[in-house]
Order: sequence, then C-alpha cells, then structure tokens
Amino acid sequence: MLKITNLTYQHDSAEDIYRYSMTVKPKEVVAILGQSGSGKSTLLDLLAGFLPASSGSITLGDEELTELSVEERPVTILFQAHNLFEHLTVQKNILLGISKTLRPSKAESEKVKTILEKVGLEKYADTLVSSLSGGQQQRVALARVLIRREPVLLLDEPFTGLDPDTRGQMLDLVKKITVENGLHTVMVTHEVQDCERIADRVYKMENNTLVAP
Repeated sequence: MLKITNLTYQHDSAEDIYRYSMTVKPKEVVAILGQSGSGKSTLLDLLAGFLPASSGSITLGDEELTELSVEERPVTILFQAHNLFEHLTVQKNILLGISKTLRPSKAESEKVKTILEKVGLEKYADTLVSSLSGGQQQRVALARVLIRREPVLLLDEPFTGLDPDTRGQMLDLVKKITVENGLHTVMVTHEVQDCERIADRVYKMENNTLVAP
C-alpha cells in the first residue's frame, strides 16, 4: 500500500502550507480533484521527489520513500506534455524508458512488443511519432511509462485536450493497466467525469488540505 501521512509542503516565498494524508491500494486508481492552483499537482511533485517535503512521510509497503532521490523512487509520472521525440519511431521512444543507447537487446525488444500490444499500438512500432494522432501519442507516452515497471503511476492531467471519445479510451486503458499490473495509480484532475469513470476513491483539495472521501 502507498501511504502518505501528514505530508506538508510550504513554498519558501509563501505563507500557505499544503497538507496531505491518503492511501492507495494496489490495483486502485485514486483521483485528486481540485481547481488549478489548489495544490493537487504539488502532491505529485512530492511523491516523485521533485519537491522536498517540509514534514511527514511517504511509504510503499515497508519502504520509506521520503528521503529518496528522484532516480531512486519507484514512481513514474505522465504529464499533460508527453515529451516525446517526434523525429523518432514509436519503438525508440518507448525504449528511452529503459535504455539510452537505442540498441535494444532481444529481451528489451520483447518488452517493447508486449507493451505496444497492451496499449494497442503493435502495428505502429516503426512509425514516426510525428505522424500519429494526439491520442496515439499519449498511448506512446503511457507505454514508455509502463515499460519501466514501477509500482506507482502518477497522472498529471495527461489527457487534457483530447476529444471525449479518445479521452475515455485512454482513461479506460489506465484503469485496465492499473488492475493488470497491480499499480498504485494517483490521478490529478479537475474533471469530475474522469473520476466517475475510473476512480475507486476521490480526494479533494480544500483550503490547501487534501480531504478524504
């Protein structure tokens, strides 16, 4: 279980203190609902290690994560800006999740093939990312996240801007992958419909504090 206990954060130049406590079970999607600037993305930055917590703890099972560096944390994050390399193929973009050489071993190639099947892009391995639709590009970004096989998946409104049908397909895919891989998924959104579609539980940011359902 992923557990956030009395976690706080305060910007150096601000008086506001953000406060978070929550749990996420394996195979569970937990949504964080709130307006822009409410502090929900700050929680993802704390979980990923991009920001240092002022106090409190983050644990995964018996492992304390709070003092670990970004590289050491068992976490992957998918942003709204997918940060793909459009001059590279789908396969090479996914390989960047586990290899810097882009010269895959047989085992790595098999991993990419398996991930492509999971996200429905098995026919696009050698296609340049620049020629894909927005929804397909987000599938590539999700595949690159998944190939790292980390147990905690963070979603920072990655499907904003997609048409409703594509957005729904991506949300359903996240839910499926979370269950199949036993992930602890935390999804930040301001869309109630996203929560209703795939979230097992929904927390809300109110007055800089994460409020339990």
